[in-house]
Amino acid sequence: MFICRRFLQIGTVTLVLAGCASAPPGPTAAQPAPEPSGGNAPIRIGPARPADEPAAASTLTGALRPDARGYAEQLAAERGLALEPVVAALESARYNATVARLIAPSPPGRKVWRSWITYRARFVEPKRINWGLQFWEENQTLLTQAAQRYGVPASIIASIIGVETLYGRNMGSFRVLDALATLAFDYPDPAKPERAEMFRGQLGDFITLALQDKLALDARGSYAGAIGMPQFMPGSIRRYAVDGDHDGHIDLANSVADSVMSVGNFLVEHGWQRGLPVFAPVILPPDPAALASGGLQPTQTWASLRAAGARLAPGARADGWQDRPLGVVDLVEEARGTVQYRTATPNFFALTQYNRSYFYATAVADLAAALEARR
Repeated sequence: MFICRRFLQIGTVTLVLAGCASAPPGPTAAQPAPEPSGGNAPIRIGPARPADEPAAASTLTGALRPDARGYAEQLAAERGLALEPVVAALESARYNATVARLIAPSPPGRKVWRSWITYRARFVEPKRINWGLQFWEENQTLLTQAAQRYGVPASIIASIIGVETLYGRNMGSFRVLDALATLAFDYPDPAKPERAEMFRGQLGDFITLALQDKLALDARGSYAGAIGMPQFMPGSIRRYAVDGDHDGHIDLANSVADSVMSVGNFLVEHGWQRGLPVFAPVILPPDPAALASGGLQPTQTWASLRAAGARLAPGARADGWQDRPLGVVDLVEEARGTVQYRTATPNFFALTQYNRSYFYATAVADLAAALEARR
């Protein structure tokens, strides 16, 4: 349950890399990122790479830049890789100006209004619901197996794949190596060196996977380097992807089984709890702004919420979630100055580890609910 009131407070906001089921740990915003991942909304499709596109990590002579050479040597040493293939991979990377433009922050003085209503309408809409029902019908056995194995409902897994890539219809066409090298060595916001460092980590994971024959060096994905139906970043592929069809190879671009099982595994590894809803059936007090921390960890309990005036929704039961940490999330309608509040369980916060955005996690939950209602 939720309530809507005049805007009183917004949690601390930090612009974050859109989605990607791999966002690195660390302080990030609970309020919405502009898009889900490279999928982690309509994925922006990059143009074909011009033949004369400049190298991403090399000088005009073709040799690696000193910083890229040092990176290659460190990566090879840390991962036990031969240096020559690492260098060759980096030398083949090309700077992609479109990637840099899409990741760049908004120009100074340009106000981007955050709107939960607009965001939700992009994902909980008839086309995505209909395609989701078709996806569920075609993969019912697989989704049931994933739900039994991981405790993540079929509707949630289907919803994530729908939000990310329209059920595999829109996985991105940027050359991942080019995108990651561009962001690793020429990140467009010099004021945020930690972003470039994060992308260097993802680039290292991608090159490692490619040299281990687990990914093609010419793999395509989102402008942020996310890959496949569930839009996993390379780091998440290394750590959380699953061979769901047991063919000895993980292929998130072509295997529905690998994609479905990988989403389930990712969520469990990030705190998903079997049997819990995403939102608790709670009616919050008239002015709940002080209860919303704006973070990615639950900071309330059922006892603390009741003490503040919260109560169970009529006909609802406190069956399991009341013993877990809870959080009050604020979904802002900035131009109108209103906020919608909901009471989130740990499973909501597991979804924010897929994309560190309240908007994203709530849209996934609402699309899942719409799919269940239509089933």
